[in-house]
Amino acid sequence: MISCLNPHCSHPDNRDTATDCRNCGKPLVKMLRGRYYPERLIGRGGFGRTYLAQDSDRLNAPCVIKQFAPQTQGTKSFHKAVDLFNQEAIRLHDLGEHVQIPALLAYFEHDQYLYLVQQFIDGKTLIQEIVENGPLDEIGIRDLLDDVLPVLDFIHRHNVIHRDITPTNLIRRDTDRRLFVIDFGIAKRFGEALADGPGTRIGTEGYAPIEQLRGGQAYQSSDLYSLGATCLHLLTGRKPDNLYDHMAGRWRWRDVLAKQHRSISTELAAVLDRLVLDAVGDRFQTAREAMAALQSLPTFQGAVPGWVRQHPSGSLPSSAEMLPQPAGAAAVAIDPVPETVPPPTPTLSVPAPLTPAPVAAPPPERSAVTLSSAPTVADFAPSGIPEWQCVRTLTGHQSWVTAVAFNPRSATLVSGSLDDSIKIWNLQTGKVSTTLQGHPRGVNDLCISTKGQVLVSCGDDDTVKVWNLVAGRLIHTLEGHVRAVTSVAIGHQGWTLASSSKDKTIKLWKLDKGTPIGTLLGSPAAVRAVAMTPDEAFLFSGGLDHKVRLWDLKTGEMVRFFSGHVSPVNDVAVSRDGLVVVSASKDKTLVVWSVGTGSIIHVLKGHSKEVNSVAIAPDNRTIISGSSDRTVKIWDARTGKLLHTLIGHGHTVNAIAIHRTGRLIASASADKTIRVWRFG
Repeated sequence: MISCLNPHCSHPDNRDTATDCRNCGKPLVKMLRGRYYPERLIGRGGFGRTYLAQDSDRLNAPCVIKQFAPQTQGTKSFHKAVDLFNQEAIRLHDLGEHVQIPALLAYFEHDQYLYLVQQFIDGKTLIQEIVENGPLDEIGIRDLLDDVLPVLDFIHRHNVIHRDITPTNLIRRDTDRRLFVIDFGIAKRFGEALADGPGTRIGTEGYAPIEQLRGGQAYQSSDLYSLGATCLHLLTGRKPDNLYDHMAGRWRWRDVLAKQHRSISTELAAVLDRLVLDAVGDRFQTAREAMAALQSLPTFQGAVPGWVRQHPSGSLPSSAEMLPQPAGAAAVAIDPVPETVPPPTPTLSVPAPLTPAPVAAPPPERSAVTLSSAPTVADFAPSGIPEWQCVRTLTGHQSWVTAVAFNPRSATLVSGSLDDSIKIWNLQTGKVSTTLQGHPRGVNDLCISTKGQVLVSCGDDDTVKVWNLVAGRLIHTLEGHVRAVTSVAIGHQGWTLASSSKDKTIKLWKLDKGTPIGTLLGSPAAVRAVAMTPDEAFLFSGGLDHKVRLWDLKTGEMVRFFSGHVSPVNDVAVSRDGLVVVSASKDKTLVVWSVGTGSIIHVLKGHSKEVNSVAIAPDNRTIISGSSDRTVKIWDARTGKLLHTLIGHGHTVNAIAIHRTGRLIASASADKTIRVWRFG
């Protein structure tokens, strides 16, 4: 499909083969500025139109084109609109370096119209979210403030006031659930507010404070007022106009919340009240002041994990009890990264249908994890039934923790975060031993070689980085993707590295040299996850096209695709025996597939929100999943039954890792923590 750029065309959508608009007859612009393909109209107003487009210079990556074409010319309002459009481009240019503000890609004139091209954020606005999912709870409001206040602080430190913070101008990106602040059309620098003139009404009614609506004046606290009004709307489901009693001159959002039989803590309520005070001087004066108030609030007490219930004193078990150490672990030698040419990749041999080796059935109501060292029933009291318990909560990241992996050769854990850092944790002390800085934008995924010496990470900076995990230093930076890199995978042999990206490609690299091998093409949408078979012969991928794909790494060809999900695939995992692949989806399900036949073995249902991560234990039978419903669930791959639900995280569970013994699980969350769970 191609869209007509005539701003007066009433039906601009055309077939992509058309040369002239079928409605208005105007010639169609196939490539605006020789680069941007206008795909379809997505918005219109009195001063122009907005189009979804493709950027041919960036592998047809989606972008947004704003066209300035006011209906009136030569009037005072026209010149005012021109100024605002120019200012929006300037503001985006100044502020687009922040990862939560859409980047300005281009600004130019074409056929006497002005065009602004910016980054496309694929997601829903917060107003769309509450329409679909209902109002936010206390955790949701706290998370919103945690996400947006630092962005406002960044904007204000650049001497800019947004002036239109509303639920419509906050959009959550689907791929990583990160909030973006959009629409800088009426943003201004400090000291320019009065240029709007007396009586100018700037902002959105209900969200804009009185100083904006009466005289166009705005301060840092004006944006904070709008953010507070936005929170009240999202908390109650009612627009701010319906939450303010004009006769009494007070907010009545508490009354509305009480009628809904809901409540929030008095401490958070006090923060919201101060955000929306009428007098400018009575509010928080800066975003940092509001952030400090938020940080001082007591930790919100949600569900209490089982370990806390059984250990009210809060004392941790000994390190020896917590982490099973292999014999001779202290003397493990770190082998160098292989420098020789890897052995030939085996030819394609599709496994037979699923026939797992016999595994002794677990005792009734016990976990499916089967270990020779597992404790007996007599070892437990009072119930005598072993279970998964949270034995450590690791804190230190400043933003969402998005990736986690156990080192198979030492008692350490590695995590990656949207705070742009990678942390290496000592599991015995629960402390950070090393922090790696290298990605200038958020870390999306990481993995560790089977020898425990090489760490690979990827991020929103479009790169893959290879680290010497022992020395804590960067070895290679792999460049080639043109959009954010979403996932990385290493085979058990340690020769081949695979990376997936939102640019719709999968790239293969030589791990030892950091050199490219090839690119797997054919995915019609962004690729969210990759998983490699242990022999490095095959690769599985999942993404926004709702499918799982099987690739032959020797030929670079797609062997098969697995179709069954109705929403994007967020993660994939393949069993060590290569017989089973499991996919986690935004449709709230996991699907267990037979690699040999491509058929569905089980559809696992139990999560109430999208499933973000999945891992398969070394026993090839136990499946672990993490979800936006804040839980970790443990399933039996053979029966499809849910065995355990682990609760304790205060926000989305983004990533899951399983220790090589099968007795430890790590879960990484948007609550900025990592929880370590132990069986027994």
